[in-house]
Amino acid sequence: MAKGDKDKYTDKQKRKAEHIEVSYEDRGVSQEEAERRAWATVNKESGGGNESGSGRGGQQSSRENGAESK
Repeated sequence: MAKGDKDKYTDKQKRKAEHIEVSYEDRGVSQEEAERRAWATVNKESGGGNESGSGRGGQQSSRENGAESK
């Protein structure tokens, strides 16, 4: 397995990474590179481990933060 502990990922994220990894391997990418790419994809789409969708959402505008516009 690639560097890092995968315990904080949800089961859904782990399954998704496995499917992505297999897909890359079917296209001739090495197992190690396929795993690296799979976890990079999961991280990009979900913002990392712990909760599905963590890291999603944008920054609040200055108005939402309580600043007044001039």
